[in-house]
Amino acid sequence: MVGLPGLRGVEHVGFTVPDIEEATSFFVDVIGCEQVYSLGPFRSADDWMTEHLNVPADAIMRELRFFRCRNGPNFEIFQYEVSGQRLSPPLNSDVGGHHLAFYVDDFEAALAYLKRHGIRLLGKPTYRDSGPSAGQTWIYFLAPWGMQLELVSFPQGKLYEKTATTLLWQPSAIL
Repeated sequence: MVGLPGLRGVEHVGFTVPDIEEATSFFVDVIGCEQVYSLGPFRSADDWMTEHLNVPADAIMRELRFFRCRNGPNFEIFQYEVSGQRLSPPLNSDVGGHHLAFYVDDFEAALAYLKRHGIRLLGKPTYRDSGPSAGQTWIYFLAPWGMQLELVSFPQGKLYEKTATTLLWQPSAIL
């Protein structure tokens, strides 16, 4: 077998936020995640932070919090304090750019919910009617601090599934 011995899947996704209280409120009150536990603060007088976390040696991790967001990987969010910290998130086109995609069963209901909560939507929903992703509807939206997120749904599946020997994992497959 090729790859990591014993690999089961993604356990968590970690990312840094500018204000852990604002992020917690967003992920719990708007998205619907559940905060499970927190740790911190952490700092080190030597180069431990650089050696183990690839951050400046003088970085202070104010707090980290773990969240469960129904089915799929957990989230680990960090709030750091460090000189020279970049405060704007990367664009999707930047190296390290990223987004988190939230699968929903009812796209229109979820979209209306985001609108009622004043969430900034990027453009209008895109419906794929051709190619391997045919059957998928999606739209990008932003967290209050500018992190890119996506709302996605394909309740009837995607076209590629009809002939694929390997299917992508999807939360809708969880009973």
